[in-house]
Amino acid sequence: MNLWMSLALRLSLGAVPCLVVAAFFGAVAGLALATLLLLLAVISHWRMLNQLRKWLQSPTTETIPDAAGALGQVFADLYRAQRDQERSRARLAASLERFREAAGALPDGVVMLDPENRIDWFNPAAQGQFGLDPERDSGTLVTNLLRQPDFTAYIQQGDFSEPLLMRGAAADSRVFSIVVIPFAVSNRLLLSRDVSQIERVETMRRDFVANVSHELRTPLTVIMGFLEHLVDDPAMEQQTRMHFLKLLHDQAQRMNRLVDDLLTLSKLENRQQPMHEEIVDIPSLLSILVADGKSLSAGKHAFKVDFAAGNLLGSASELRSAFGNLVSNAVRYTPDGGTISLRWIVEAGVPVFSVADNGLGIAPEHLPRLTERFYRVDKGRSAQTGGTGLGLAIVKHALLNHQARLEIDSTLGAGSTFKAIFPSTRMVAVEPTTTVSALVKT
Repeated sequence: MNLWMSLALRLSLGAVPCLVVAAFFGAVAGLALATLLLLLAVISHWRMLNQLRKWLQSPTTETIPDAAGALGQVFADLYRAQRDQERSRARLAASLERFREAAGALPDGVVMLDPENRIDWFNPAAQGQFGLDPERDSGTLVTNLLRQPDFTAYIQQGDFSEPLLMRGAAADSRVFSIVVIPFAVSNRLLLSRDVSQIERVETMRRDFVANVSHELRTPLTVIMGFLEHLVDDPAMEQQTRMHFLKLLHDQAQRMNRLVDDLLTLSKLENRQQPMHEEIVDIPSLLSILVADGKSLSAGKHAFKVDFAAGNLLGSASELRSAFGNLVSNAVRYTPDGGTISLRWIVEAGVPVFSVADNGLGIAPEHLPRLTERFYRVDKGRSAQTGGTGLGLAIVKHALLNHQARLEIDSTLGAGSTFKAIFPSTRMVAVEPTTTVSALVKT
């Protein structure tokens, strides 16, 4: 409307000179001038409208046409609207970039899906979890890339109230928790979290409960059976009664050892306060270990001790428990007449405690799992020797509390060597006050 009013105003302003010309040169000359002015006005407006049409094809604030009058006001309004739109677009782009940066920093996978479940974008975590490629996989159906029936059904059914637990391929032991969140009417956000460690911990918990139940059930069954015999047969011969009582005592001791080891392991794993550290008298500790080993061996093994390092900063009770388990294992798994060697030396500048035997040895496939709770190489022999299956787990956690590590070297049929390697900062340099011979005679 303003455009036509502007045109009418120009015509009315042009009418004055036309009347003057008509007065002096006649009506024909005035009409000709009026026609010419009208034509020029129409051409001017057509030209500006054509500029506006071309600008609308690719609108930018830099190329907006310039004009005076009502059209100039229209162009000015368009310029402001275009500028506001560009600012809004810039803010939106900045927000999107911040979102992508934030999503890219997340440890969880993030995949943006369009209404047809095609991949719009994903962060580096999702790229690593599912092996996605930004150039190859953008625009691809997510179900074509994650080819698992459970995942496909989860996406297609549209019920995302509960997360999906999805396991990797056969060669991939990872486990992912998948959650899909609808957004922006029909788009979806797929979030993936690697819960492999949580699953492993849960599996370990279930295995631990099952193993403890099994370990306790065996001696309890034996105890209940013998007690029933004792109760049902009051006139049982004294010799038979004493035999049963001895077996009951052995099974009770086995249960007691298991409970003690469980409590020790629980204490090591769930330490709430810093470890009480002291200077541990290693010569005295070695004397105790040799004495305990000889008592367990009942004279069936020879013991050797090599002491060439100083004392150690740490927990005496935890070190005795760790070292004692290594010695008792050597006694249990070394045939009669074998030799058990205890060494406390400095290797490559760090203190090392080692227990070596020339016993049965361990096959290589068992070595990585030896420190797992209740893991046994020979379950039958472990039961016969009274082992609980927790000794090396106790050793591992006690050493971890001392920033130490356990190294195992074993050859099947030739014996094993267990080394507890401590950091040099825990070594206390003192002159040995106890001789090797004295330790062995203790």
